[in-house]
Amino acid sequence: MNLSAATNIKRWYPVYTHSRAEKKAYQALRLKGIETYLPLQRQMRQWSDRKKWVDEPLIKSYLFVCISPQEQMEVLMTKGISRFIYFSGKVSAMPDRQIEELRLLLDSSYELEVTAENLMPGEQVEIKAGPLKGMRGEIIAYGSKTKFLIRLGDLQQSIMVTVPLAMIERA
Repeated sequence: MNLSAATNIKRWYPVYTHSRAEKKAYQALRLKGIETYLPLQRQMRQWSDRKKWVDEPLIKSYLFVCISPQEQMEVLMTKGISRFIYFSGKVSAMPDRQIEELRLLLDSSYELEVTAENLMPGEQVEIKAGPLKGMRGEIIAYGSKTKFLIRLGDLQQSIMVTVPLAMIERA
């Protein structure tokens, strides 16, 4: 493969947004024709006079773009975008598999919890049944609840899903 062909390959990149600007940045990127993914989770919000269901970003201040390296400057010039995530001095790309897993998690009925807490690695497990079948991660126990942890690599974020123990087996 020649160098120009390699630089035209589109990959998923996590992008850090300004505080509470995820939805506006998402819309601005879409208007530019850039493939963008903003994982949203429906939550009940309480105001002084009412309660309302709202779609909130699953991971605060992050969204994901599928671009070639030449498009990075166009993304950075978008209102609401702060910066790309770097790891070892390079813009950090994510495997397609992680974006697919995020979509699968959000389409499931499982309770999700995102944490930036640096949890100690636990036993590697795989979900053996249900809509998340085949997904691998770590098992984390909190009291009587069993949580399945998926690490999002260079983002230093993790997603915990409450999964019945009967659906988990050693990887």
